[in-house]
Amino acid sequence: MTKLYSTPPDAVLVAIDMSKHRQEVLLERPEGGRRRRMTVMATKADYDRLADDLTTIGRPVIVGFEATGNYHRTLAHRLLSAGCELRLISSVALARTREALHNGWDKNDSKDAQVILHMLKIGATQRYVDPLAAGINDLQEMSKTHEAISKAKTQTWHRILTHYLPLYFPEIERFAGNSRSDWFLALIERFPTPGSITSIGREAFTEQAWPLIGRKVSKARVVNDIYETACASIALPIDEDSTAVAMFRMVIAQARTLIQQRNEIERIAHDALATNSDYQLLRMIPGIGPINALTILAEAGDLRRFSHHRQFLKFCGLDLATYQSGIFRGRTKLSKYGNARLRRTFWMATQVAIRQPNNSFRDKLSRYVDGHANDPDRRRKAMTALTAKMARVVHAVIKTGTEYRPFVERADTRWKDPSLLCREGATATL
Repeated sequence: MTKLYSTPPDAVLVAIDMSKHRQEVLLERPEGGRRRRMTVMATKADYDRLADDLTTIGRPVIVGFEATGNYHRTLAHRLLSAGCELRLISSVALARTREALHNGWDKNDSKDAQVILHMLKIGATQRYVDPLAAGINDLQEMSKTHEAISKAKTQTWHRILTHYLPLYFPEIERFAGNSRSDWFLALIERFPTPGSITSIGREAFTEQAWPLIGRKVSKARVVNDIYETACASIALPIDEDSTAVAMFRMVIAQARTLIQQRNEIERIAHDALATNSDYQLLRMIPGIGPINALTILAEAGDLRRFSHHRQFLKFCGLDLATYQSGIFRGRTKLSKYGNARLRRTFWMATQVAIRQPNNSFRDKLSRYVDGHANDPDRRRKAMTALTAKMARVVHAVIKTGTEYRPFVERADTRWKDPSLLCREGATATL
């Protein structure tokens, strides 16, 4: 979210083009004169030397840089500790400005440093929030690790469903349930083929499978169905001791390990945030569970720094944008220039909220699609509007410190407390 920030007239401007192994630094003093160029290697000695040089200037120092993966984090934290003011330069804004200033697409490190310095001078920068200084570094690591493990688990789960089961036990898939069910993986790890079930007989299979299946309403019926399914299976006649089955069990073990790791991260996150007031407020909103709340706090930090919900929507990329030129006006759609993880989190939270009863999200969706139940485009637009509403509600709940109130919106009124409506009706009657 690039905006104009005022630059103190006596401030020394420092532009840094970040990379993995070396940083190009361009320094300009307010009184003018020749700009100072430096090349700083990614070593502790060079970082300390740069921080000391900027500290000894004796004036306010404003440092601007473009976020480059995670390579900028260490130097940015070092300069922040030295008392420098840090400004973030948008990658999109940097590219557009470079093309405008140099009338071409040519790009190199020294040219990027010049453009960054120009954007610092005009104040077209963003606020930089250091995760370590803001106290959200642990939350970000938990959130990103959970996402990586969840993706790996999903890939492994799909590999089991689309490759191994169709070959070695096709019919067992109907017992799979959801990907959080560890009992199913434990069962097929012990009995990967129909032959491994039928060879030991019904009674022995029931005895061994009973503790694996866990708590079921009709466990005996489930065990019997699985045995009958194995007897009528069309699976390939693979021996249980074959290398192919060993590979199958290896993938199953990987999936079970990922499930355990994901559950452990969720437990650690809940314990770490159990006493966090913002976390407790977020959990009261429909559709926001422990991981969604963790992601919001990790990616957005302190939501109170956004003075208006429109700023937060723009930070998430949920603000509306329209291409217009002359008499032509394009379609209005989401800009998607903000934080993609936040945008996805709010979308998934909305998907859950509309399936829960007695909340404003479900009521608003029904009013949006009323009379257009078979129109997928209208439903998609409605879900987009509800996603933005979810972001606004999250911002309002955190900023005001009030609990979410699941009042049902009425078409003829603005969002009002039912008790206030009753009070107004009683007053009108009197």
